[in-house]
Amino acid sequence: MNLFFEESGDFKAGAVLSQQGEAYQVELPTGKRTKVRARDVLLQFAAPEPAAMLADAQRIADEVDLDFLWEVAGQEEFGFAELGEEYFGHAPQAHEAAGLVLKLHSAPIYFHRKGRGRYKAAPEATLKAALAGLEKKRQQQLVQAGYVEELKAGRLPEAMRPITTQLLFKPDKNSIEYKALDAAAAELQTTPQRLMLSVGAIASPKELHFTRFLLENFPKGTGFPPVSIPSRPSLPVADVQAFSIDDVTTTEIDDAISVTRLDGGKVRIGIHIAAPGLGISRNDAIDAIARQRMSTVYMPGDKITMLPDELVESFTLAEGQTCPALSLYLTLDTADWSVVASETRSEAVPIAANLRHNDLDELVTEDNLAQGAGDYPYKEEIALLWQWAQVLEQGRQVKRESFGLKPEQNNRVDFNFYVEDDIVTISRRKRGAPLDKIVAELMILANSTWGKLMHDHGVPGIYRAQGGGSGGWAARMQVRMVTHAAPHQGLGVDQYAWSTSPLRRYTDLVNQWQIMACVQHGVTAPLAAPFKPKDADLFAIVSAFDAAYAAYAEFQSSMERYWCLRWLAQEQARQVEAVVLKDEIVRLIDIPLVLKLSGMAQLARGTQVKLDLLRWDEVDLSVEARLLEVEAGPGDDTLAEVEDALADEAELAAGMPPLEADPAQQTEAAESVEAGASAGADEAPPVA
Repeated sequence: MNLFFEESGDFKAGAVLSQQGEAYQVELPTGKRTKVRARDVLLQFAAPEPAAMLADAQRIADEVDLDFLWEVAGQEEFGFAELGEEYFGHAPQAHEAAGLVLKLHSAPIYFHRKGRGRYKAAPEATLKAALAGLEKKRQQQLVQAGYVEELKAGRLPEAMRPITTQLLFKPDKNSIEYKALDAAAAELQTTPQRLMLSVGAIASPKELHFTRFLLENFPKGTGFPPVSIPSRPSLPVADVQAFSIDDVTTTEIDDAISVTRLDGGKVRIGIHIAAPGLGISRNDAIDAIARQRMSTVYMPGDKITMLPDELVESFTLAEGQTCPALSLYLTLDTADWSVVASETRSEAVPIAANLRHNDLDELVTEDNLAQGAGDYPYKEEIALLWQWAQVLEQGRQVKRESFGLKPEQNNRVDFNFYVEDDIVTISRRKRGAPLDKIVAELMILANSTWGKLMHDHGVPGIYRAQGGGSGGWAARMQVRMVTHAAPHQGLGVDQYAWSTSPLRRYTDLVNQWQIMACVQHGVTAPLAAPFKPKDADLFAIVSAFDAAYAAYAEFQSSMERYWCLRWLAQEQARQVEAVVLKDEIVRLIDIPLVLKLSGMAQLARGTQVKLDLLRWDEVDLSVEARLLEVEAGPGDDTLAEVEDALADEAELAAGMPPLEADPAQQTEAAESVEAGASAGADEAPPVA
């Protein structure tokens, strides 16, 4: 005896070997034996053989006309044998009955299953709707197949053009466009990103990285909504001629300096900070924009400003204009460089010049300053500021040592990126050059002084603090943001409130409002300041700023790596010099590109090596390289650079953003890293 039965949703046939009660021992045509319960048996038959019966049943199933079968079935529930008599016109043979079961089971939209071997025809309206859905799906599959063929042929389907960004970064995985993209990429053995690049949907890998960042952080675009730009306030004009010192690419000029010689060997130094806080009010339309963005976003060759261009142009400290500013005046006795008086006030400051590092760095050197050599603007003022900057730096060193930290190192190297028409120039620049140090020391002094001013008046602010935390050394030395005055041990100051870049950072704008309240209202400042003590909104700003700044920092780092790879292609660099940072990690000498050479023999830090660059990828920012030769052991200069590079990585691990075109920020980054470098030096930097 043979059985036709259902097992785990499949229909099978086999010969009975034995029976025990309600169970059969059955041998399948494959030779496999299985136990079959009586309730799962649909047919018993003597002939033909199970394999032949199944083959005949499948042939019958293929021949059955579903529409005719549906009409024959009527609207009442039925068993397959009953329907077989109606359909075939006679009691169905085993293979016919089995074929009918296979057909009924394979057409759930025509026949609804009501039990084992029992079915009911679908209502006419339900069937028509289901058939329409099937036809729609078939048409979609045809369209999808067409998209796949177009993509494989190197053409972008028109339907995909307006949704390219969505397909790559936030796809609807049920859409036919995404399914076509995914299928075409799989057939071509590539990724959707690379496929979209190849068909011109994305112009370049740079556009790919930029678009991803914008979608995550600027989903509504980088443009500004229409806003009313506040006019410059009417302020008393300062009796100074101030000048700024910035990189040639800087357009948001936040800070300027003035030097006024007084009687009795005294001098008054003015630190003038752009004052958008005089035009922007808390919770107004422009404040909402700035708070949403939190900071200007930097990348080589471009930036996304925190504030609308029209407002920046109105409040930036531009050459030849008299600009609103928050000024800190410090009267010095040049005999011992002591500060004998200080004052903060809001005023209009004449900006006589915007000096640029690119024009002055080669002239304003330590040797020229010592010898009085060279010819450049504001030579006497810069020489005096240089002397004071060294005194300020020495004072911070003493303070650092009182915190138990080692002296700062001033031999770190920065890399500047300049991009024009997609041609990148990367130049090395030693940090701590005189102009850098002058601006950095004055900005650190201003941020520390104004931080103390807020603290003394009982007005909360946003401070950068380092040291004194809980946990291990790394945790204690992590730079963190707090709303009360606390030491920044790495910088060697008792408090440090970001206040000198209000055109570029929202924290600085908030602090500027608080500082101006102290200046204008004195002892009643806690009542008049925009943010009161324990204001929950201030804590929310700190949290949001940290998140935004981390995202911007990661993007800046990625784009710098991208432009390093572009530089390799541009310079046709194949064999390059590098220096060992640690273990298998090396950094190119000419550009700040860090690589991992898996399997490289252990070499001392600072060892110079030559690499053969095999290939690099601008999409995933990876580089493959091999070691050609070891050129030289570590020297003092290379060792210093290695420690600096490792300190940079410690900085990132500790939550510090990458350096920007702001010497004060660069100095803070350097100092905070130097303080915590021993904690982070064993953390591996990002690698290819």
